[in-house]
Amino acid sequence: GASIGACLNRTLVNVVQILAGSGVIGSRGTGFAWTIMPAGNGSTGERERLRSSGDMSDAALEVSHRQRSRTGDTSKAQLREARERLTHGSSLRPEFEYELLSIFVRNELGAIATIQVLAVVFALSSAVWAPKLEAIVWLLMVIFAKVVLLELCRRFLALPKAQVNVGLWRRRFYLAELVCGLVWAGFALIGLNATEGSSHVFVFAFLIVVLAIRMTFASIVMPVLYAGTVPMTLAVVARLALQGDPFYWALASMAVGVHIYFFFIAKGLQATTLSMLEFRAQKDSLIADLAEQSSIADEARKRAEAANVAKSRFLATMSHELRTPLNAILGFSEVMKCELLGPIDNPNYKEYAGNIHDSGRHLLHLINEILDLSRIEAGRYELHEEPVRLADVAEDCHRLLKLRAESKGLQVVLDIEEDLPQLWCDERAMRQVLLNLMSNAIKFTPKGGFVHLTVVTTVDGGQAMSVRDTGPGIPKEEIPKVLQAFGQGSLAHQTAEGGTGLGLSIVKSLVELHGGAFELLSELRKGTEGIIVLPATRVMHAVPPLQPLGQERHRPGPAPTGNHVGSRRRRPRLAGVHPAGRSSSDTHAHSLA
Repeated sequence: GASIGACLNRTLVNVVQILAGSGVIGSRGTGFAWTIMPAGNGSTGERERLRSSGDMSDAALEVSHRQRSRTGDTSKAQLREARERLTHGSSLRPEFEYELLSIFVRNELGAIATIQVLAVVFALSSAVWAPKLEAIVWLLMVIFAKVVLLELCRRFLALPKAQVNVGLWRRRFYLAELVCGLVWAGFALIGLNATEGSSHVFVFAFLIVVLAIRMTFASIVMPVLYAGTVPMTLAVVARLALQGDPFYWALASMAVGVHIYFFFIAKGLQATTLSMLEFRAQKDSLIADLAEQSSIADEARKRAEAANVAKSRFLATMSHELRTPLNAILGFSEVMKCELLGPIDNPNYKEYAGNIHDSGRHLLHLINEILDLSRIEAGRYELHEEPVRLADVAEDCHRLLKLRAESKGLQVVLDIEEDLPQLWCDERAMRQVLLNLMSNAIKFTPKGGFVHLTVVTTVDGGQAMSVRDTGPGIPKEEIPKVLQAFGQGSLAHQTAEGGTGLGLSIVKSLVELHGGAFELLSELRKGTEGIIVLPATRVMHAVPPLQPLGQERHRPGPAPTGNHVGSRRRRPRLAGVHPAGRSSSDTHAHSLA
């Protein structure tokens, strides 16, 4: 038994390869693919080896495993399809065979009255030249054969699709249609000895009409069409040929030509139907693939949401666990560094205490950045909005970082437009945005460079801040990378201090929370500029006070000194820096807008 099974398996493989080479098997022009898979669609040992070696991550292994499983399932499906084709004895796919038979059955059931009325008309017409008994007998035989065929059609539709043996039912319909064809061919034998020439012409016309009708109803199943039309054509040709007249011989030849013509039309109709079924099968396959991918995406989304929740819980817990000891470390290290409890005789210990304090502050700053980014990504960052002057925020940031910039030999230029109105925004967030941008600018700019901080009004009435430096710049292809969380450019590792890569990501997120836009412009060896634009909807315009009745409605003119209360004095600027909104800096103001 095992040897017979192996022999059959080899035979089936050879047949499938022959079909694949001829293009019978395979869709979309891909042919037939053979894939040798390990047991279980990818051995566990191989997956563990790849995971332990570090060549592939768990996610990549999962994707690879699914792809191999899908490939194995496809190969099995193609092999099963080839086996079913060989079993049913047809070059068509079994599901297509079923669909074709279903269409044929519905066509037959939908044309019950048409065929019966046509048979009655032919029987009444033949009574003119033929005995009435022959016409009646022929009509009864046609009705009986048609009833048998219709009964088969009803039984076919009553069966579930899974219980239908396509090959068996195709043979049943073939035999039933052959009987109908022989019965209809009997019409050519009615009144065979009639002397009226019009009877033979009528029989020829009868053939053309029946061929056209059968081609319309049975063209999708060609064997059934042959069984129902070939006997009629042979009978009509025989009747016309027996007349011994060249005219009827010509009609017999025309009958053969008409049959061949209808045959090619039927082939075209069948090809169109098969194409329709193929397209529908591809559509169903695409819908199934889409549903599968959608379920995979939903599963991945649920996993990502669960991971995000776990991350948020972890960060919330760790923030408390880390900040508590850090505050103690910072406090004691500051006490030791400042010698508040007494002098430290060893200067090395004092230096160590300063290093501990600086490292603790750096770690606390890093923890705060990670927590801020986590809250922003989770949509839990709440803005504490209030009236804020961007000019005041810029001055505070300039004052905080001025000493740090001067220690590196940098010049920080503050350029603020006069009389800027207040904004409705989060002051802490705006200060963090400016501090991050200015810290990056100071960090990346070499000694002797400049850092320009500008606050201006945009063209549409909003306000914008710009931090421009003369550092090494960022390649254009790396700008999207540095705007992502933990993203750093290639030059950052070579020319700057170490960092986390969170600053620009936090800046972009905080600005977008305010409904604004952040843009990073950079050019290699010339510098980088970060532009923050806040919309005009956040600008707060002052409302003039109400004048009491009876008083003149006018305001006093400005003080003659030009430095009256409520106006902001222009900040000193270095040479070459122009205020926004003036003719000498229109280009820069428009770039900020």
